[in-house]
Amino acid sequence: MPLLVSVSGIRGVVGDGLTPELVLRVAQAYGSWLGGGKVVLGRDSRVTGEMLRGAVISGLMAVGCDVVDLGICPTPTTEIATERHGDGGIIITASHNPIEWNALKLLAPDGLFLDEDQGREVMRRMESGDFRFVRWDGIGKLSHYTGAVKEHVSEILNLPFLNVREIRRRRFRVVADCVNGAGGVILPYLLERLGCEYEILHEEANGLFPRKPEPLPEHLGELGEAVRAFGADFGLAVDPDVDRLALVDENGRPLGEEYTLALAADFVLSKRPGPVVVNASTTRAIDDLAARYGASVIRTKVGEIHVAKKAREVNATIAGEGNGGVILPDVHLGRDAPVGLALVLQGLLEKNEPISAWYAGLPQYFMVKDRIEVGTVSAAEIVERYRESLSGASVDLTDGVKVLLGNAWVQVRPSNTEPIIRVMAEAPTPEEARRLADEHLAILRNLLGDRKGAAS
Repeated sequence: MPLLVSVSGIRGVVGDGLTPELVLRVAQAYGSWLGGGKVVLGRDSRVTGEMLRGAVISGLMAVGCDVVDLGICPTPTTEIATERHGDGGIIITASHNPIEWNALKLLAPDGLFLDEDQGREVMRRMESGDFRFVRWDGIGKLSHYTGAVKEHVSEILNLPFLNVREIRRRRFRVVADCVNGAGGVILPYLLERLGCEYEILHEEANGLFPRKPEPLPEHLGELGEAVRAFGADFGLAVDPDVDRLALVDENGRPLGEEYTLALAADFVLSKRPGPVVVNASTTRAIDDLAARYGASVIRTKVGEIHVAKKAREVNATIAGEGNGGVILPDVHLGRDAPVGLALVLQGLLEKNEPISAWYAGLPQYFMVKDRIEVGTVSAAEIVERYRESLSGASVDLTDGVKVLLGNAWVQVRPSNTEPIIRVMAEAPTPEEARRLADEHLAILRNLLGDRKGAAS
């Protein structure tokens, strides 16, 4: 299994590519790049996290960094704590990847993921062994901090357009699926503070995921049943590190990750119209919503750092990614499921209608998300051959290849996190979206078959 290296860190299968030795080197390289200082450390609940935590702490302390260990902690919470308390941060999480995977995500002092220049310098140090080891009397110190979740929730509750008193009075009924991840350390607390009557599925943060960790509609059947049984206003599901949020309506029907950001944007833009920043894969519904409020939409490459930096540059009102990632710059510039939850609750309070009715009033598009596993073949090479195969098509090359087809589109891009090619298609009907995806999947399969045949 290949190790996936990006500017913001490394990701792989533990024991097969991702080893404690490698993690130690990355931590040493990162701490050397920082030049010492205080590093905030958080992790999701994966069973391999404790083992990798030891390697990270050793590597950082060896190059003179003090480590502030948050323990099991959501990614957005760790980002906020880094901005407040640290000179840098590391998150041990493979986010939505399967249970055998883990990863290191590296943060800059502002709590954002490393950008390309920063990431390249850290990887150069790792590969060359350019470490800044210190003497015995310069070794870093280890401390523990337990207040990060409360600080995160306080930031949310203090949002100017959040009427906490009225939300509490409304007593929303909510079911939350924490997938035995880090959501269990924040979602019950936030729901309690917002006066909700709630039921939590898979709250224990033991890393034994009861479903596939990516909160896609096909993985949320149990949540839908629980919503109906509890008589909930809606249900929500997160991934193991709590940066992605998916919603289920009062009838137990998944709304699709794309519409988490759409609902949040609809509410925020109604209060404060302004620029919206999303990635190139996000639904066209965002463009239609922004037009309702006279707001502009700026699109970036896929990846939180690209969206976050552009959002800061244009002073965005709201930003995010269509995979359920809501970024509210008022709190911080990272994808944040608890923030998304709070915005949905306030929106429901003001709409005074079921979430299914709110959703039905949004611009309706249907998206198909598919993938092709490439194994050891270069995904980027196949995508380039795909681009060359298109003749006369209108394309957007912001990220991968996006074929523009009026009110529909197809995007083909190499994954940043897995050895796969992602294929996405969006259209006004589910049948058209599926047809477009299948048409372009067939092209890619032929190209992949030709490449494997040439290599044999």
